[in-house]
Amino acid sequence: MHEPSPQEAAAGPEAPVADPAAPAPVDVPRDPTGNADVDARLARLADADHLATDGHVEVYEDVHRGLRDTLTALDARPGPAAPPST
Repeated sequence: MHEPSPQEAAAGPEAPVADPAAPAPVDVPRDPTGNADVDARLARLADADHLATDGHVEVYEDVHRGLRDTLTALDARPGPAAPPST
């Protein structure tokens, strides 16, 4: 059996080694945009914090699709009629 050196004994029990492949929060700040649809889409990015790297793609694609749909909806809003062409 290994007797701990005075330095090892002073250091206490071994600290657990972090698994580099384990999910870890990215902690990227997301400032509110003032648009509820966009803010909801951006908040979804936090879901990637709890997934392994291979799960990030699904979240990013979902957010991208939602942001694209939100932008497309802006173009589809009814507005004043275009002036008649001559």
